Amino acid sequence: MTLSPELSYLNALNLPSLNVLKTFAVVAQTLNLTHAATLLHITQGAVSRQITGLETSLGYPLFLRQARGLTLTPRGAQLLPPVQQALSLMGDALKRVGSHPDTLRIKCPTCSMRWLLPRVIQLQNDRPDMRIELTASIAHGVDFSNEHFDAAVVFGRPPESQRRAHHLFDEVLTPVCTPDFLPRHKGKTAVADLADKTLLHPTRDRRDWLLWLREEGVQGLPSEKSQHFDTLDLAINSALQGYGVAIGDLTLIEDDLQAGRVIAPFPLCVASGASYTLLYPENPTPALKVAIDFLNEQARLSREKLSALLSTSHRLVSAV
Repeated sequence: MTLSPELSYLNALNLPSLNVLKTFAVVAQTLNLTHAATLLHITQGAVSRQITGLETSLGYPLFLRQARGLTLTPRGAQLLPPVQQALSLMGDALKRVGSHPDTLRIKCPTCSMRWLLPRVIQLQNDRPDMRIELTASIAHGVDFSNEHFDAAVVFGRPPESQRRAHHLFDEVLTPVCTPDFLPRHKGKTAVADLADKTLLHPTRDRRDWLLWLREEGVQGLPSEKSQHFDTLDLAINSALQGYGVAIGDLTLIEDDLQAGRVIAPFPLCVASGASYTLLYPENPTPALKVAIDFLNEQARLSREKLSALLSTSHRLVSAV
């Protein structure tokens, strides 16, 4: 059998066996053949033969044999850290793959769960062979080199340097509440109607409410009553229970709007400039490609629904 060009370098490497490298790492850590043999569940003679064979293969000694025990040679000390790192990486990889080989791990900001979770469940129902684990985080970014995720939904300004990125939808903010929470005058609601109502803030700095009010031509908050939350999802859940008026993202509450659990009583909607983006690292697996295509299609449908809403009963402005 001929190796492909991508794998032909393996012939030239002539690597020692994994068991021998593991033995070297254990002996280097214990500096005692008897102790190493106990940890490796082999005889002391087998440990000694493996180390001698490794030294012969490499062409230089790894240990100094002294009356009081073993010490690493300079070359042995230089070789130990990369061998330990390689063994650790291989162990981690085998553990991850062996636990659930078909599991996709997706990181997402907590606020996106209202949109993402129902769609992931739908995909798993359609594809019982796929396992998807969502990990919600208040952090809005991802570092694939240090975090073991197959993909991530991130929130914020669209990333500029990510080649493997798919725009899902933009953040569009407007007040939301239960259908009977605010009075309506001839079918309309005014900012003055918020004066004695509790405003639900998804951030401590109140920036979302202040952004929407500024575009409405209002300076400052119309009510002294307020509650603050760490995530948009918590604020929306409080609005759903009738505790106040939240500032909400129209796409994230798409299902709640359609079911009539909440309404968006003000015509003005503000595009904040932030968006939700799907990121993934190099070489996606076939299962990940399926998930990417599915989420892209779901996002397209959500953008169409938002566009239809804005063209009929609401108007959109972009934040300055």
